[in-house]
Amino acid sequence: MIQHCEGAIIRGDLNKKEIALVFTGDEYADGGDYISGILNKRNIKASFFFTGRFYLNPDNKSLINSLISDGHYLGAHSDQHLLYCDWDNRDSLLVDFKAFRDDILKNLSAMRKFGIEQQDAEYFLPPFEWYNDTISEWCRKIGLNLVNYTPGTISHTDYTTPDMPNYRSSSEIFQNILNYEIKSDNGLNGFILLIHIGSSAERTDKFYYFMEQLLAELTERNYNFCRIDRLLTK
Repeated sequence: MIQHCEGAIIRGDLNKKEIALVFTGDEYADGGDYISGILNKRNIKASFFFTGRFYLNPDNKSLINSLISDGHYLGAHSDQHLLYCDWDNRDSLLVDFKAFRDDILKNLSAMRKFGIEQQDAEYFLPPFEWYNDTISEWCRKIGLNLVNYTPGTISHTDYTTPDMPNYRSSSEIFQNILNYEIKSDNGLNGFILLIHIGSSAERTDKFYYFMEQLLAELTERNYNFCRIDRLLTK
C-alpha cells in the first residue's frame, strides 16, 4: 500500500524491504562525484531531483551526463526553487497556478537539453520539500506525480549549518536513521530517503561521507535499493 500526504506519495510498499535513495540539488553539488562513485561501487541505482538552475549550471554538466549514463532516475525540482506555501500556514499559497506551471516548464526545458523528456520523469519532488494538496492537484494537471520524502528520520537536515537552531551533525543523522529502522514497526520498508547532493561550505561535516557506511549497514539488514519509479511500481 503506497502512502500519501497532502496528495503526494511519501512511501512505497510497507511489505517490501526496498528503499529509494533520493538526492536533491539546487545551488550546491559538492557531493556529486563522491555520491556517484559510491553508488557505482555498490551497483545501486538512485533518483536525483534537480532544479533548472542546477541543470543549466555548466559546472554540473559532466556530473549530470554521468548520472544519466549510469542509469539513475533524473527528475525535476522546480526551476528557481520556489517556496510554494507559507511555512506557518501550509494552506496559504505563495504562488498562483501560472507561476507554478511556468516555473516547472522551464525546469523541464532545462532537462530536455540532456535528453530527458517529461515522460521519462513523471515524478516531481517539490522545492524545500514543502507543498499542499493544491500543489499536488496542479502537478496532476500538468502530468506529473508529486512525491516527497518519507517522514520519520532526519536525513533531510544534512543541509543545516552550525549557526542554525535545527543543526544536526552527520553522525547524529546517521544514528537517527539506524535507530528509526530498529524502532519502527515497518523499519524502512518502502522508504523514500532524502539526502542533499551538496551543502553550504559552512557545513564542513558532510553527511554524504557517511553514505557508504549507511548503505553497508542497511544492506546487512537485508534492504534493497532502487529508483523511485521502481519503488512505486504497483
